[in-house]
Formats: sequence, structure tokens, C-alpha cells
Amino acid sequence: MRGRGLRAGGPLPPRTPSPKPLREEKEPSKMKADRLDHFVLTVKDIEATCRFYSKVLGLDIVTFEGSRKALACGSQRIHLHQLGQELEPKAQNPTPGSADLCFLADISIAKVISHLQQCGVKIVLGPVERTGAAGQLESVYLRDPDLNLIEVAVQP
Repeated sequence: MRGRGLRAGGPLPPRTPSPKPLREEKEPSKMKADRLDHFVLTVKDIEATCRFYSKVLGLDIVTFEGSRKALACGSQRIHLHQLGQELEPKAQNPTPGSADLCFLADISIAKVISHLQQCGVKIVLGPVERTGAAGQLESVYLRDPDLNLIEVAVQP
């Protein structure tokens, strides 16, 4: 009988799975980060930073791991480290005032400017046209309590 596991000399030995052939990769696999989870700002005064970002930019203040503070912006967070009390590991030279950040607003640039004026925040530049990650922006620039440069932008 052909095809039924029999041969002239008796039954066929049990089948063993064939080893999977090794794939030769033409180039090593590459990792690609696909989004930002959080970043850290080192600040002089965590409470003043929380007040500013909450009042001026509408970010939510998050308390985690006991008393640590962060600012929620969409699904990302800004973790805050107190200057001189940074958690390890930390940046090589954690420095307040060294960041340059851009936030997208969900209102017109005219309303952004009005809101900043009502908050008593000085606009250092703008409105100006800029290019962001997703295209053209209308932006204004200001400083936070540590003198980080903050861009608030809208997509026209």
C-alpha cells in the first residue's frame, strides 16, 4: 500500500517535525520607537511649575508613586524633577530652563493670545508661521517659570 505509512521493509518510522529553516536576514532587525510616553523637566519649584502649566496651558496635574508630580498632556506626561533632588538615573546635566517645547492648542491663535494676556503671560514672539511635526502652524512663544521656551501653536 502506498501512502499509508508502509513500505516494502515494514512500517515507516514515526515522523519527526522538520527543523524550521533558519532565515537569513539581509540586515539586522531594527527597533523603531513609535510614540513618546513621557519626558522629564528639571525645575526649580515643582508647585510653581504645576500652577503655571495648569492655569496657562490647561494641563492636568498628576500625583503618582506617592508624591511625585507630572503634567498630563493628552496621553503623554511631563514628569517633574526638583533641581538638586533628581531621581536616578537622570540626564547628564539636568538644568532648569534648557527646554524648548511646542504644545498644540484646540482654539484659534487669537483666543490663545487673549487667554495668555488674561493670565498675565508675556508673549515673547508671535504670532508667527512655523512648521511642526504634522505641517504648518501658527505659533506664539512664551516662557515658563524656569524660562523654558514654550511654543503654543494651532494648526490652521
